[in-house]
Amino acid sequence: MTSPRRWEASLGALPDGDGARFRVWAPEASSVEVVPGGQEPSFPLEKGDEGHFTGRSNRIRTGDRYRYRVDGRGPFPDPASRFQPEGVHGPSEVIAPGRFSWSHPDWPGVSPEDLVIYELHLGTFTPEGTYAAAAARLRHVADLGATAIELMPVADFPGRRGWGYDGVDLFAPARCYGRPDDLRRLVDEAHGLGLAVLLDVVYNHLGPDGNYLAQFSPSYFSQTHGSPWGPAINLDGPNSAPVRDFFVENALHWIHEYRMDGLRLDATHHLHDDSPRHLLAELSARVRGSIGRPIHLIAEDPRNLAHLIQPEGAGGWGMDGVWSDDFHHELRRYLVGDSDGVFRDFRGSLADLARTLERGWLFTGAYSIHRGYHRGTDPAGLPPRRFVFNIQNHDRIGNRARGERLNHQVDLATYRAATALLLTSAATPLLFMGQEWAAGTPFLFFTDHDEELGRKVREGRRREFLTYAEFADEANYALLPDIQADSTFRACKLDWSEPEAEPHASTLRLYRALLRLRREEPALRSNRCGGLHAEPIGEEAMLLRHDPGEGRSLALVARLKGTGAVPVPALAGEDQPRWTVLLTTEDPPFAPDPMPPRIDVGGPGPTIQFDRPGAVLLAAES
Repeated sequence: MTSPRRWEASLGALPDGDGARFRVWAPEASSVEVVPGGQEPSFPLEKGDEGHFTGRSNRIRTGDRYRYRVDGRGPFPDPASRFQPEGVHGPSEVIAPGRFSWSHPDWPGVSPEDLVIYELHLGTFTPEGTYAAAAARLRHVADLGATAIELMPVADFPGRRGWGYDGVDLFAPARCYGRPDDLRRLVDEAHGLGLAVLLDVVYNHLGPDGNYLAQFSPSYFSQTHGSPWGPAINLDGPNSAPVRDFFVENALHWIHEYRMDGLRLDATHHLHDDSPRHLLAELSARVRGSIGRPIHLIAEDPRNLAHLIQPEGAGGWGMDGVWSDDFHHELRRYLVGDSDGVFRDFRGSLADLARTLERGWLFTGAYSIHRGYHRGTDPAGLPPRRFVFNIQNHDRIGNRARGERLNHQVDLATYRAATALLLTSAATPLLFMGQEWAAGTPFLFFTDHDEELGRKVREGRRREFLTYAEFADEANYALLPDIQADSTFRACKLDWSEPEAEPHASTLRLYRALLRLRREEPALRSNRCGGLHAEPIGEEAMLLRHDPGEGRSLALVARLKGTGAVPVPALAGEDQPRWTVLLTTEDPPFAPDPMPPRIDVGGPGPTIQFDRPGAVLLAAES
């Protein structure tokens, strides 16, 4: 059962009886007026403590549109607008969240041990690219065995398409996907299917087009810090307390007004905050203090900081998890040989991959060539579910020049083995839409900016590839898809006929089988520190062994490259249990051209003979 709501919105235009009340922060302004969208005359708000302007009117009701005029300038959209029906430069609309009828008010949430995340982009997940169309496809995600969807950012952004990381109206769901209640219906549908909903939010910057915060106060932006995308948010300078409140209120807004089950916080290493209490610690405490069901706060942060995912009482910042891209980078360097960009820091070593599987991340203080600083701390004692592993995500596909997925670059047998390694790891797995059937479609970077901004973004993307070996020949730049073209966006839409056809259908069966075992086997659900042992077997295979303390042990033998016998002496000995096969990735249900390995783990010299890459999952007999 969920606890009673213990939060009330304080910013924006909020329904109030037969009218609406308004509250906006503009500390340097002398006057702020509400400008109704129709023929009604504007009316002033009253300035109060800390620079907030407030007021109430019966002339604006739910569904009406309005803007603010600040010291005679404008009018501008509301910084806390709940909806921008005409786009980021248009008027804001008064929205009444309390009118939505939730079908699952007692939704209990999903525990950290059960979390399997399915990341999706609303515009390309379905042909229609809407909240409603995505809701209609959620049965597929639930049947797959995922327990949460993670929506790429929905805070409204300019244009008709985009990844969402240039959002400017942080409280307003993107109009290109539908209306606010359409998003609520998506969340409600997910809860009815047993799926949690996580939302990707961007608090480190705002996009360059449609960002009107500085019109209300320059104090929203830092005078001492910067970001790669423009001005950094003022989290620690003069007048920063109301700015911090604005972003914390945004988090609470999504958790309460849309019943989200958690947030993925983008690039938290660019949340520059030298305050005694970091914004993430404050946000975590205030979110948890407002609600009684499980809420998952997950950071994207390459610094490998243990205190990021430790409780505030232990000196941490209270995040529940962090994207640990070390796993992805090490595995991809090993399988594909990528060596540009972030991959410069990785050797493609199975020994390093084993360390990452056991510890949660690889870098614990070593120097990062790519980032130019010593990266990482010791993660000892942190529960394994706090680390989010993936073999594909939106960045790692879309930031490739041609948007190639892993299954576009390795054969399907290798892809199945990598899948087994991910889904039997102790970490929280994250899947990217379509990977469960080895989708043939790419996921490219795409935008819909005005012509001048689009040109600048194109040039910036071109600069990103200057150091890549593939683009040493400038002629290759002509092969890059046009990020502004509608055809680039449309090429990324999933093809929902694929899961019914081979080889996609058999890949989907493998994902379903592995996620079923992850749900049913206590060893794969365990969040116990030290319960996983990983070791390379030669230069082409890996052993994972789960010893949960209670229940039977499991072992995965994955040949990631090559062919031949893989000896597994770690499974032999008088003190070892007898092992039985639970699954092999090259069995007929999972491979359209089956080639099962020959397994002999009952004798003194356990061996698995592979004729191609693959994986075998074994269970200890009781």
